[in-house]
Amino acid sequence: MKRREFLVIGGAAAAAFALPARAAYPDKPVRYIIAFPPGGESDIGARLQQGVFDKLYHQQLVIESKPGAGGGLAWSQLNNYPGDGSVIMGTNLPHLVLQPLEGNVQYKTDDIANVHFYHYTPDAIVVRNESPFRSYQDLLAAAKAKPGKLNFAGSGTNTANHASHERFNHAARVKSTYVPFKGTGDLIASLLGGHVDAAMSYSTLALAQKGKCRVLAVATGKRLPLFPETPTFQEVGLDWVDGAYRGIAVPRSTPQDLRRRISSMFSEINRDADFRRQMEAGGFELVDIGYDKMDAFMAERKKAYTGVAKLMGLTA
Repeated sequence: MKRREFLVIGGAAAAAFALPARAAYPDKPVRYIIAFPPGGESDIGARLQQGVFDKLYHQQLVIESKPGAGGGLAWSQLNNYPGDGSVIMGTNLPHLVLQPLEGNVQYKTDDIANVHFYHYTPDAIVVRNESPFRSYQDLLAAAKAKPGKLNFAGSGTNTANHASHERFNHAARVKSTYVPFKGTGDLIASLLGGHVDAAMSYSTLALAQKGKCRVLAVATGKRLPLFPETPTFQEVGLDWVDGAYRGIAVPRSTPQDLRRRISSMFSEINRDADFRRQMEAGGFELVDIGYDKMDAFMAERKKAYTGVAKLMGLTA
């Protein structure tokens, strides 16, 4: 199943999953745990959702950051929370697939009950404005001239950024070094300060740091309207269209009808005009992968990540 088959923002299907009127949810503030530090894409998306949640459901969405292990710390604790809808957690792909393959996190992919994915961010190579690399070709030439010297900041180990770095090394036939940070928010100071050569991140980072950074290449099928001068990876000779998905999960003890209710709520948030405008202005690609699509979507994503897992040494 192709990714674009899931990228339909629709209303009727999500509304059909609502609970009967007798079920009052949410009837108290909901804790929304983000597995990365403030300032990154997960945090930005959650804070935009926060205002719409309050407006639509007349309850607070209380955002908490629990960073560590590239998201693995929070995700390993998800099923310790009550399954009554009082706690939800932000999730990321390919992190949820790649991290358990290494075996150093305390969760398995199937332990995480994802109920909705609401956006993805395209992979991108980002440099600060003062960088000597004015183009992708400049960076590629430097990587080939001095193998192993060029370094890329990224968000965590066995994450989307880490996978993208290994994909770049393999596809471009170069050797460069990956420098993991706790999250996108944590790597910004090192990138802007010139302590790393580049970031293997997302186009959203360049938008958030507009005027301070530029994008050398982006993993989209077509050039992004927000970066019309930036080539796609396909244009520079790499077969690469991908990014990081972000969604919502609940403890596995959460009943099926409540899982569907929470999924439909975040579909409704995705349809809010102000939310869509702000997300799109920030470079986020909106998707609407609801609970009843989740099994097929996760199966497709697991299959897609098989190749990069081998490059990372996570599978034989």
